Amino acid sequence: MKKLLAGIMIMTTISLADGYTQGDRILDMQKMAQAMQDIQSGLLYNNIDIIKAGTKVLKDTVTNVRPIDAEMNNKDIYEKWLNNNLKMTHKIQKKIRNKAQTLEERFADGDAVQALQDYSKIMGQCMKCHVRLRKW
Repeated sequence: MKKLLAGIMIMTTISLADGYTQGDRILDMQKMAQAMQDIQSGLLYNNIDIIKAGTKVLKDTVTNVRPIDAEMNNKDIYEKWLNNNLKMTHKIQKKIRNKAQTLEERFADGDAVQALQDYSKIMGQCMKCHVRLRKW
């Protein structure tokens, strides 16, 4: 009986460990918020190393963001369609990665004004996701 109970607990733990949860998404959002603050600090202090570190974290973390498993496994087709706009999520992720790379390149080339505009466009993509997909 103890072996059966232990087996069930292990299987439950393994099945829950694989999924992308709301907690995981919150941690990813916090990492991206910190990366954006780092990029902003790098722009204000004219420090390319801070910008590179921030854009690296941002580009690495944005690829993790996706609908949580509870949204993916919803049985209601309409709600699933509303919550799982993966095409839009991937499009926003791609734009953020591209703009972060462009920001880094422009700042390295000495064009801080254009880099700042790229920063603003990245923030616009963040808000687009929050407004459309997260229903803010």
